[in-house]
Amino acid sequence: MVNIDEIDKRILTELQQDADLPLESLGERIGLSRNACWRRVKALETAGVIRKRVALVDPNMIGLRLSVVMQIKAAKHDASWLEKFARTTRSLPEVQGVYRMTGDLDYLIRARVADMADYDRFYQTLIARVPMGDVSASFVMEEIKETTELPVHRA
Repeated sequence: MVNIDEIDKRILTELQQDADLPLESLGERIGLSRNACWRRVKALETAGVIRKRVALVDPNMIGLRLSVVMQIKAAKHDASWLEKFARTTRSLPEVQGVYRMTGDLDYLIRARVADMADYDRFYQTLIARVPMGDVSASFVMEEIKETTELPVHRA
């Protein structure tokens, strides 16, 4: 873990809301000069605190209207199955997140697809590449909150 002070937390909060914020504006918001802001942002990037800067695309505007959460039970519990599962899920662009879980299920997948037919195509691709013990899916009816922002003020 990296030592992050209150100024760094304020920088991270601002950049999570707008990563394109000019350094002059960022400095004004947090009370630092442009150069001081630049040094701190570069230090946060070098330390790996800021992993990368991206554009957040509205999935509905590009036709990916269906959000799905898949619960997976592994067909096998060995290193080769896990390697194949990880490689496959990383390669599928529909997959937004993959998590190894405790409890009754082994993995959770978050994915975005256009519609049910697109989900079926995605599902068929996934199970053709990796044998599964069991797969069940739930479809999101309403997104109440979806964010990439982390509560850095609590860290």
